[in-house]
Amino acid sequence: MAGVSLKCGDCGALLKSVEEAQGHAELTSHSNFSESTEAVLNLVCSTCGKPCRSKTETDLHTKRTGHTEFVDKTLETAKPISLEVPKVAAESAGAPDATTSNQTEEMIVPEVDKKILEELEAMGFPTARATRALHFSGNTSVEAAINWVVEHEDDPEIDQMPLVPINTKVEAPKPTLTPEEVRLKAQELKERARKKKEEEEKRMEREREKERIRVGKELLEAKRIEEENERKRLLALRKAEKEEERRAREKIRQKLEEDKAERRRKLGLPPEEPSAAKPSAPVIEEKKSSLPVRPATKAEQMRECLRSLKQNHKEDDAKVKRAFQTLLTYIGNVAKNPNEEKFRKIRATNPSFQERVGAMKGGLEFLELCGFEKVEGGEFLFLPRDKVDMAVLNSAGSELDSAIKNPFFGIL
Repeated sequence: MAGVSLKCGDCGALLKSVEEAQGHAELTSHSNFSESTEAVLNLVCSTCGKPCRSKTETDLHTKRTGHTEFVDKTLETAKPISLEVPKVAAESAGAPDATTSNQTEEMIVPEVDKKILEELEAMGFPTARATRALHFSGNTSVEAAINWVVEHEDDPEIDQMPLVPINTKVEAPKPTLTPEEVRLKAQELKERARKKKEEEEKRMEREREKERIRVGKELLEAKRIEEENERKRLLALRKAEKEEERRAREKIRQKLEEDKAERRRKLGLPPEEPSAAKPSAPVIEEKKSSLPVRPATKAEQMRECLRSLKQNHKEDDAKVKRAFQTLLTYIGNVAKNPNEEKFRKIRATNPSFQERVGAMKGGLEFLELCGFEKVEGGEFLFLPRDKVDMAVLNSAGSELDSAIKNPFFGIL
């Protein structure tokens, strides 16, 4: 059987023509060639008809186009190889140009980097295609050659060995960017990336600063609201204390007036004539009496219970203060632990409770105003969970705190 390819005995590469064998020998210095019945691989893409001569080419084509189906037409295109050495330069079919005279220039394969060429051949690229890629990519690197192949794989002459005149020193085209330009470009890209990173960091820092300012403002606003509420609470407390003091002074004044009138009566003196400066008092009293009577609030009822307790035991101030402290403890425990039944249930028959609160008039009434109920025949005071009113408990706590701290509370 006639040979259909030439095989390099040094590297095993299959070449389909004498021209390729000559180019291979010039590039690699290999000289051991022989005829082979093994045809050069010819895989044709079923989608676009692109021929590929190796598995590496099919992989690159698939990666670039997404085409995955190839038809093996190696046997169809295989034909006996001609061992005749082609002429170096053929005469032009047309009339010779005046400037060329009768001389014909000999064409040769351009020189390329043999090490890079061997790497490309090891990857499966045909010698002619690898040589052309190296020549036109500037003979710089494997990556540049592969990129050139990918960009020009549809060129009809991609598998033809490039030729240059032997008498004319033709330099291979320079790559798009020289190494120096590549270095400068890389520096430019690094500088651009650095500036972009710095701008991003500055932007993030501004965002963080804005967030810190926003959180700071929210904290300041919350603190201001808390301080405002505390100020209002203190003002309300002082107002209540002043009102209590005013009432106490008024009662003292009335008591003094009554004592004075009683002394005059005992001495047989006529009642004191009302002064001329007081004619308006009855009018004010008449106006007040004409107003509708407002029902006492629960806070006022609690205050009255505490005032009654103090007045009934005013001879023992320590006992009164202990009763107030005990009531404050009961109310505080329920307010802090409304779900705990043990704080909402008081044994009324307990001697300690009787001594501190139960035996003192006004103590039990105060607890009942807070919601406690007598259960089990009056043995226990119990506050049901659904009747726990935090507003009532807070009001009770405020009244107890005022009664403890106000020296004029319940003085009469």
